[in-house]
Order: sequence, then structure tokens, then C-alpha cells
Amino acid sequence: MRELRIRVLAGVFVVAGVLSWAGARLWNSIGTLPSVPLAAPIVLALIAVVLLATALSLRARLKAQRERRPGAKGVDPLMAARAVVFGQASALVAALVAGMYGGTGVFLLELLDIPARRDQALYAGLSVLAGIGVIAAAMFLERVCKLPEDEDHNHAGAEPAA
Repeated sequence: MRELRIRVLAGVFVVAGVLSWAGARLWNSIGTLPSVPLAAPIVLALIAVVLLATALSLRARLKAQRERRPGAKGVDPLMAARAVVFGQASALVAALVAGMYGGTGVFLLELLDIPARRDQALYAGLSVLAGIGVIAAAMFLERVCKLPEDEDHNHAGAEPAA
């Protein structure tokens, strides 16, 4: 399984932010800009909490398994792989959503004199922070589930034929 790359996430964030900013300007010029929901940062924060709880649980179980504690509950490799895939998918979606709300929030900075738009700019900023939290928790989960490097396994197929 390939590792999550911060450059990819940053690229998704920036592209989504620029497109969202441009879309918000266009949408506002032809009508009313849709509001930023209060639920956006709450949902992202909940996803970050679930990812962090999963990572901490797996880390404790893996540590107990390594130390061979009696009664230690092992970690099913397939379950760990599913957790990593969930974390990676969550990080990609969070980068996209945080970029989208970040671009909208930057546009809303021009309209801070309107109380409703000020609240929406705050929600957009909180969504970006919660999205960063999702990304951080996903990367931590990936680090927890990472297998130790095995030098013999990496070079087994690279032996030249004699």
C-alpha cells in the first residue's frame, strides 16, 4: 500500500481552494452565494476524532502484542489495512473539502461587514482547521499501522539469475 503524500494533499487543497474562490466570486456576481453550513467543521472534527481514536487503539494493541502481554488482543492485518485505507480516503476528502471551504472563506473575507457572512467566514475557517486535523489524524494512523522495513523482503526479487 502506498503512503499518503503531503504534496498530493497540499495540491488538492490548493487547487480546490483556487477553484472554490473563483466559483464563489462568480456565483456571488450572478446571485446569492450559498451559505457555509455550521455542520461542516463539526463533521470534519468528528472524523478526526474517530481516526485518532482508531490510531490510539491500534497503537496500544500493537504495543501489547509486541511486548507479548498475557491476554493481549492482537490486531488483524486486514482490519489494520482497512483502517489505513479509511484514513487515506478521509485525508483526501478532507483536503478537498478544506480547500473548498478555504477558498470560500478567503472570498468571504471581503464581506466581513455583513454579520451573516462573518459567521460563514468563521465556519469556513473552522472547517479548514478541522480538515487539517483529519489529515494529521490520518497520517498518524498510517504511521501506527506501518510495517517495519524488511531488507531481505525488499531485495528478494531483485537477485540476478546466475
